[in-house]
Amino acid sequence: MLRGTPSRLRASVASLLRTAEKDIVSSREKEDERKGFTMIPTVEWKDGVVRLLDQSQLPGRVEILECQDVESVVSAIRSLQVRGAPAIGVTAAMGIALGAQSILENEVSAFTRKILAVCRQFADTRPTAVNLFWAIERMKGVLQDGCHCTVPEVQSRLLQEALAIQREDVARCKTIGRRGATLIKDGYRILTHCNAGALATAGYGTALGVVRAAWEQGKKIHVFADETRPVLQGARLTAWELMEDGIPVTLITDNVAGTVMRQGKIDLCVVGADRIAANGDVANKIGTYSVAVLAKAHGIPFYVAAPSSTIDVATPDGSAIPIEERSGDEVTALNGGPWIAPKGVAVFNPAFDVTPAEYVTGIITEEGVLSPGQIAEKFQS
Repeated sequence: MLRGTPSRLRASVASLLRTAEKDIVSSREKEDERKGFTMIPTVEWKDGVVRLLDQSQLPGRVEILECQDVESVVSAIRSLQVRGAPAIGVTAAMGIALGAQSILENEVSAFTRKILAVCRQFADTRPTAVNLFWAIERMKGVLQDGCHCTVPEVQSRLLQEALAIQREDVARCKTIGRRGATLIKDGYRILTHCNAGALATAGYGTALGVVRAAWEQGKKIHVFADETRPVLQGARLTAWELMEDGIPVTLITDNVAGTVMRQGKIDLCVVGADRIAANGDVANKIGTYSVAVLAKAHGIPFYVAAPSSTIDVATPDGSAIPIEERSGDEVTALNGGPWIAPKGVAVFNPAFDVTPAEYVTGIITEEGVLSPGQIAEKFQS
């Protein structure tokens, strides 16, 4: 235990945090360099701030947000400047750690009350992606374990936990990629919906992690990316990410998916997930259900790639998954630009839909490729 006056104690802990941060960043950069992984980090802790790749600006501009307070991190999640279930979880954890650094309390009980209020702020951002709540619970666990520690020690532990969540997410994604790549044969043409790549995670990706791993193994593959209306994550993000990696990609509108399947141009579908229920029902970006139904109608395997943090065995089935509804402006105006619909028209804009387990061929996790029926038993705590 560190001893000394509060001011000296805080200075000592701050020094330790800076050293640990530099060691972790250096180690990650060296590993990525060895493996040829050059994607700009989606979320990272650097120089005492949470740095985010602003995905709302892609592909036109690469811009880094430097969030120096909780409110800016919360805003980034709500406004889709950072998006993707795993990335949201990592960002929330780092936002909580950031909030902890700014709380000037000497009593752990008072400090804990304020941090729990910060946790509630993040819990209120987006309801569907369970990774968010999983990460918040991990950070709360640090508070419980640190009830007999000093405030500076708890602050340090919260940051270390957030950095651990980040590292674990990258490791899980790489394992998912290796496991999922076994399903992809040389020459496969793969359809994906929305963006489940490095941009949606702390790095490497889930669905695109599978694609990336197959490509790294030397398999000649081609990706068909749905544009993913209304926010165009497929057009803006997936196409950009794959082109950055040199992986062949063809962009299609959402309503072309059935046509390319009927023409025999798709061998396999793989998507990400925002929440997987105990029975194997999957919540993912709106339009995923349509792709799954089309895939089954054409006899095409439909896989979901997601880390264990996306699996929610406390939710029995898809009907219990809360579905976020977003502003109609996302539909009536094209990516914040000119209006493409009559002003004042009524809009229904759910951000996600639920694909029943019967349409899912398999779920690719870091634990292996599972059938939907195996989820509850495998991940029951």
